[in-house]
Amino acid sequence: MPEHILVAVAWPYANAEIHVGNITGSYLPADIFARYHRLAGNRVLMVSGSDSHGTPVTVRADAEGKPPLEVYEALHAGFLELFVKLGLSYDLFTSTHTENHFQVSQAMFLALKQNGYLYTHTQEQWYSSSEKRFLPDRYVEGECYICHYPDARGDQCDNCGNVLDANLLIHPRSKNDSSIPELRETEHFFLDLEKLAPEVSRFLHTDKSHWRPNVLRPSRQMVEVDGLHGRAITRDLDWGIPVPVEGWEGKCLYVWFEAVIGYLSASIEWAGNAGTPEAWKAWWYAPEARSFYFIGKDNIVFHAINWPAQLIGAGPLFASGGSVGTAVQLPSQPSHLNLPYDVPANEFMNMEGAKISGSRNWGVWGLDFLSRYDPDPLRYYLTVNMPEARDSDWAWSDFLARNNNELVATWGNLANRALTFAYKHWDCKVPDPGELREADQELLVKMEAGFESVGRLIRQVKLRAALGEAMALAGEANKYLDTRAPWFEIKQDREQAAKTIYTALRAIDSLKTLLAPFLPFTSQALHRMLGYGGQLFGSLEIRRYEETERAHKALIYDGSEATGRWVSGILPPGQALRPPVPLFKKLDESIVAEELARLGPKPVS
Repeated sequence: MPEHILVAVAWPYANAEIHVGNITGSYLPADIFARYHRLAGNRVLMVSGSDSHGTPVTVRADAEGKPPLEVYEALHAGFLELFVKLGLSYDLFTSTHTENHFQVSQAMFLALKQNGYLYTHTQEQWYSSSEKRFLPDRYVEGECYICHYPDARGDQCDNCGNVLDANLLIHPRSKNDSSIPELRETEHFFLDLEKLAPEVSRFLHTDKSHWRPNVLRPSRQMVEVDGLHGRAITRDLDWGIPVPVEGWEGKCLYVWFEAVIGYLSASIEWAGNAGTPEAWKAWWYAPEARSFYFIGKDNIVFHAINWPAQLIGAGPLFASGGSVGTAVQLPSQPSHLNLPYDVPANEFMNMEGAKISGSRNWGVWGLDFLSRYDPDPLRYYLTVNMPEARDSDWAWSDFLARNNNELVATWGNLANRALTFAYKHWDCKVPDPGELREADQELLVKMEAGFESVGRLIRQVKLRAALGEAMALAGEANKYLDTRAPWFEIKQDREQAAKTIYTALRAIDSLKTLLAPFLPFTSQALHRMLGYGGQLFGSLEIRRYEETERAHKALIYDGSEATGRWVSGILPPGQALRPPVPLFKKLDESIVAEELARLGPKPVS
């Protein structure tokens, strides 16, 4: 029976362009995972959007002299363009600046308040008399009290990397006008994490053998050793979601609190856009549904601790009313929305041995890359180099070698020479092999077994290993073709050559599907060269949605025309082939120097 799989993807901040570290950290692994589950026949809901609120956006807006809305909308448009070009198959990529998200976030806030999991507390915060406002941490700079770096931010020191308490900065100053702020009292709502700690601890000890150690170990440490304490969920800001309590005008929900609610609000928006407003409950309330949160390691706390706490504390939000159909059984009295089944957080990707830095132009930015190269080589390199267990490093020389030696020479060459030979010698058709030989059958059995081994690794979110397994099978097919040497066979025995080429094409047909979650563009091209019609996957489209008072653009995935299935290829003899063309381009060694020359000064590690 098909499973309901929620693929919840980290929300990119709408304050900077997306680089390869962001892509390999969460967006690409989520897409590979979602594409596999669609091929396997499961019901996937992949959601995310632009994180449009918070101080990172307002800081950039202030620097550019623009309203935050204008900054967010421009970057959001770039995200949509990138994701279409890269083939990231979001069922909905929306934004936190929608009426729907405002309503869902405020509803969760009020549910937590009603259930006794919020409290108010007065604290001191820097206040700028010249600007007549409280300063968020990122608006305060000064000397780090740990390493004494003179230009530390209020929330973190870029020199020593420590998270800071802005109130302890030495010689604090306003980022905007360098004026000296003063500490004043201000009142905020806090999420009572201490009260929720027992339930969060129980969650972290229930069915977690599949969690990565880099996620589970520090999460348990924080809850059970360090201890959880109340955390502010409101801020003195005018860009964001207003606190829905009378007398709290001028304060907004803290972005860390409301952005994670986006997974729920995006699911609700998707269902409404589809004309099935209750359908989201199949992923959020059905006990057998599973949710996977694809994030970077800097967001582990928010997804493994804070978000489960919010879900537990809010209770059965929006549970009553409606139906999602007889195919999905929902509990009659759920206690809360479904908690994360897995949080497969990745580590970081660096750039040529140093941390990626936007301010220094030290990195590879997605749209810029795709202006010169094709998407599948990027997807391939970011998967074989994915920082699943430890930090990884982008190196242009390695990208060149992987492209030329693995994509071009191993996989692309296998497909091209088999197709070209068949197209030339069998009237542009798949040859009829007659009865296959033992060696032919052995290769096809290996290909069929790959659907279990590669699929199992993807289900376990071991994507590097899964791609390695698929490429190893491509190596087996290459070895078979080299051993049989049909270019010599055909001179002696055309029937034997037909068996060889048919077997190779059958193997390529299976490999096309095994590689499709990783390399969707070239897999689709190969699908057509093999003579098939239709699309392995659905299509991506950018749509504009109108709400009562505002409109927004979103990316959607339409899978209604998708025909791909996670099964071995059964290529019919006599099927007409389309003219073969190379799947990948061999790159010249000169690109390494050219790309390195585009970079700014290398950051000091």
